[in-house]
Amino acid sequence: MFRGSITALITPFAGDKLDEEAFSRLVDWQILQGTHGLVPVGTTGESPTLTRSEHKRVIELCIEATNGRVPVIAGTGSNNTLDAIEYTLHAKKAGADGALIVAPYYNKPSQEGLYQHYKAIQDAVEIPIIVYNIPGRSIVDISVETMARLAKLPNIVGVKDATGDVTRISQQREAIGEDFLLLSGDDPLALASMVNGAHGCISVASNIVPKLCALFQDACMSGDFKTALSLQDQLMPLHNVMFVEPSPAPVKYAASKLGICAPNVRLPMIEASAALRQRIDGALKGLELQKIS
Repeated sequence: MFRGSITALITPFAGDKLDEEAFSRLVDWQILQGTHGLVPVGTTGESPTLTRSEHKRVIELCIEATNGRVPVIAGTGSNNTLDAIEYTLHAKKAGADGALIVAPYYNKPSQEGLYQHYKAIQDAVEIPIIVYNIPGRSIVDISVETMARLAKLPNIVGVKDATGDVTRISQQREAIGEDFLLLSGDDPLALASMVNGAHGCISVASNIVPKLCALFQDACMSGDFKTALSLQDQLMPLHNVMFVEPSPAPVKYAASKLGICAPNVRLPMIEASAALRQRIDGALKGLELQKIS
């Protein structure tokens, strides 16, 4: 169900408020451009600075705008297990197809604590869960051994791997098997991940170039890695500027150039600097861009 190019959606703001119209328009455009799945309120969606009601509303908006056309994997993670359960219960009730749950950040739980965190959520909510392993932001790394334990739980179906280690996909594939969904969480490493057996990518760049990202994933999934490499070469200049400054400021600036939304982010994030804007402008010039209508 969860394969191919899956967009980690930005959350548009109009001033200090959610821009619900812009968000719904973005969802529809993504699907028309060929995106295979959507993730509302992940880190790219600024989940840490959304209020509880906003978090839930964005999930509802995404499901409404998608209208069953592609899977919706709602971001429902927290470093508070009870909060993660609440968000996941809400996502299921709203009609989400799955939940993306980040490793508990800041608390620095042990491997056993990580296992018990995910077990408590999957015991409480019967919904497909994708574990999100991103040590650079959460400060904890879910080991291959712990991931293999989690994979034995009935509702844990896969992992979004943003460790930056291309060998991790192969290690998890060896330890768990081919049926466990392996999704890249790093656009620049998506090709290497797909070659090593991943099933898709939860992408930031696909907010801006959904058609190219979908074509790239289509090529990978059909085994046409020559075409995939050509597309990856086209995408790399954009990939390279998306995390020069803290995300999602770079992708939101790029989105503003396409008329998707305003470039503003919520504190403590700040907008892309003037120097980075020039670099992003340069990266966008080399791409076949489809402005949102």
